[in-house]
This record gives sequence, C-alpha cells and structure tokens, in this order.
Amino acid sequence: MNIELVHIGFGNILVMDRVIAMAAPNSAPTKRTIQEAKARGQLVDMTNGRRTKVVVFVDSGHVILAALAPETIAGRLQAVRATSGMKLEQSDERDES
Repeated sequence: MNIELVHIGFGNILVMDRVIAMAAPNSAPTKRTIQEAKARGQLVDMTNGRRTKVVVFVDSGHVILAALAPETIAGRLQAVRATSGMKLEQSDERDES
C-alpha cells in the first residue's frame, strides 16, 4: 500500500488517502460544518494563524483547515504521484536486470 503524504504548509502533512473532499471556507454550510466539528472536538486548524483558504473533510469525520489554496494542494498531490510513479518505474527496471 502506497500512502500519499502532501505538505500543506508550516510543517503540516496531510494523508491524501483519507481525504473525502476539499471546499472553500466562505459558504454558509461550510462555516456551519466547521462550527459543528469544533463543538465535537474534531476540528484541526493547520493554518498557523493565517487565513483559511481550504477546508478538508476526511473519512474519520475530522475537518481540517489549511492556509493553502485547493489548487496548490492538488498540484502537490500530482507532483507526489509523478515522483512515486518514477520511483516505481526505476525499481521495476532494477528488478528486471
């Protein structure tokens, strides 16, 4: 099993295999969900005091706030996948020799 880890700023890492969705923080339903998660003790603030640009929903019911744009996180995920794909190809070449 290959676990995909993505750096989301300020030394914080997100396990992308657990992510269900990412949403903008400015809609009323998203704000309500943030407040509900805070009341349940399932809110994780990874913004380091910066403005929240994305709200990440994970399969455990936790809600994660991050200061990176969703496009940036998606781009970093693609870079991780490209890098892991190259590593797999290199290991396959070594196995064949």
